Amino acid sequence: MSKSENTARSDNTLPSRGERLRILLRLKSQRQMALLGTGLFAALSLVLGTALLNDSTAPEVVALGKGATSVEARPVAELEPVAMVPAPRESALGTGEASYYGDELAGNLTANGEIFDPGQLTAAHRTLPLGSKVRVTNPRNGESVVVRINDRGPYHGNRVIDLSYAAAREIGLIRSGTGQVNLALLVS
Repeated sequence: MSKSENTARSDNTLPSRGERLRILLRLKSQRQMALLGTGLFAALSLVLGTALLNDSTAPEVVALGKGATSVEARPVAELEPVAMVPAPRESALGTGEASYYGDELAGNLTANGEIFDPGQLTAAHRTLPLGSKVRVTNPRNGESVVVRINDRGPYHGNRVIDLSYAAAREIGLIRSGTGQVNLALLVS
């Protein structure tokens, strides 16, 4: 409000006819916008409700882990059999001394370009192709672990493989630091 309007109001006079007309037009446009919004909301709700009612034939889908499943009940006999994936064959590579490397190299790049994480089941080998899967077995306790070759080495002594900390822990090499292992290449 301007100063003149303020003084006009303080002496209990009514607003001018033009001022009253402006206020009424503003209220009318606000009322029209509110009615339009309410109408659009009602129409959208009606369309969505109709669509949901018409889609009663589709089974309800429920998220389950990383996938989804239907809650539609079907007899087991109607289900298609799942193709069994054959277990990978193993090709013996021999035996040798293994060691492990842990936190001292964490964050360094490996030979295949990824960042070394001692918590992953990985290993370094001098000649096997990067990405190869190898079963490493500790003959003293029978424990074994499958590792992925992602680095080159070891270059110390007569060791044949350097395991990550997690892989060495799986087969019980942490306490001794090194140990004899049997190696087998997994072939798909």
